[in-house]
Amino acid sequence: EDRTQILEVCSAPAANAGRTTQGEVFAFFTEQCRKNMHLILALSPIGEAFRRRVRMFPAIVNCCTIDWFMEWPDAALRSV
Repeated sequence: EDRTQILEVCSAPAANAGRTTQGEVFAFFTEQCRKNMHLILALSPIGEAFRRRVRMFPAIVNCCTIDWFMEWPDAALRSV
């Protein structure tokens, strides 16, 4: 059901990109989703849980743009 709807909506833009078969149209849709997807994580920098997550998943810090909305407390800056 969802796949049919995706194919109907994406057929024209995919055809403009030179893709006409169902597989090519769905691949076009998947590429567009990957290209335009943005993910936002909101984590508190205070506490052991944040430190544990950063150690388990270093890409949270290494491969991201971090925007600070408030100042970090001194204790949090020392512990992370």
